[in-house]
Amino acid sequence: MLSITHFCQCVPFLTFPFPSFLPSPRRTPVPARRSAPLGLPHLPTSGSPPWPAGAPWRSCCALRAAERPRTLPLRPGCDGPSRAGPDGNMLGMIKNSLLSTVETWPYRVLSKGEKEQLSYEERECEGGQFAVVEVTGKPFDEASKEAALKLLKYVGGSNDKGAGMGMTAPVSITAFPAEDGSLQQKVKVYLRIPNQFQASPPCPSDESIKIEERQGMTIYSMQFGGYAKEVDYVNYAAKLKTALGSEAAYRKDFYFCNGYDPPMKPYGRRNEVWFVKE
Repeated sequence: MLSITHFCQCVPFLTFPFPSFLPSPRRTPVPARRSAPLGLPHLPTSGSPPWPAGAPWRSCCALRAAERPRTLPLRPGCDGPSRAGPDGNMLGMIKNSLLSTVETWPYRVLSKGEKEQLSYEERECEGGQFAVVEVTGKPFDEASKEAALKLLKYVGGSNDKGAGMGMTAPVSITAFPAEDGSLQQKVKVYLRIPNQFQASPPCPSDESIKIEERQGMTIYSMQFGGYAKEVDYVNYAAKLKTALGSEAAYRKDFYFCNGYDPPMKPYGRRNEVWFVKE
């Protein structure tokens, strides 16, 4: 099987900025084995044998096979056993991210505004089924990357159906501002389930991922480019607040930080800050 390292070497543009986003592949050393005489199985060289004294080799194999679980246990709400653990299917995630058609969260623009050369839109966003991960106790940038990686693995095949589900955008991060404008160490990251799976989303292999149904909402949005981090979202949230002035009514206890592009896209990136209209 093609490893992640070999895959990245074959496709050079994946080497940046993937190292900052994905963990390095682990290498498991393969223990050396002593050769056995022709026609004989490899037997242990020391210690007690793992089968009763005098038992034939066939019986030993049968015992070992009987001890192996045939399937992983079912989780509540799943139709079948999980096929990939929460740390698996990295190659499936990359393949799904690169080769799938990206579905944009459906919305329609209600109005556009501009103030002091700051442009924004008022939009009506559809509801639907979303995969959600909540992370607390970590800085915003670290927590959002951790949660986004879990969601990308989920739609990449880490689910009970082993299905590469395709991609949707944006990855939407709920940020909770503190009194000084900085962001608290708590995020809730959403990814809309692709349309094909909206009626019956696959069950995530990672138990930290929840499936939630969200209602539609009206938002105020401001767009900007680059690789967005906490300081950028805080900066543009302040700009959106200035552009809206005191007349617009919106939620002050949280807002959404949205990224539309995969990490390997260096130019023409799209990020947005959303305030939810009251």
